[in-house]
Amino acid sequence: MISLKIHRRGPEHLVAACDSELLGRTLAEGKVRLTVHRSFYHAEEGDSEALRSRLQMATIANLVGERTVAVAVEMGLVEEDCVMIIDGVPHAQMARL
Repeated sequence: MISLKIHRRGPEHLVAACDSELLGRTLAEGKVRLTVHRSFYHAEEGDSEALRSRLQMATIANLVGERTVAVAVEMGLVEEDCVMIIDGVPHAQMARL
């Protein structure tokens, strides 16, 4: 499953999503640390279709995990070369200008 949460600020719709099993985990590699906070990434659980639906309206996205990042790559929202690997876990961000 994929954990999803939409954060709205004015015209911006930030979609935070992660592979559900990553919730609460801190990824660390060198000087880079990313904590997958439940409060930021989880309001609902869904599948890849639910994530696709949310990403279609997103102006910004913060994505963590193999399944989650793969959806954004398949949709053409994130280039594979731009995916960062932290502690063996894919992480990507997206912004529509």
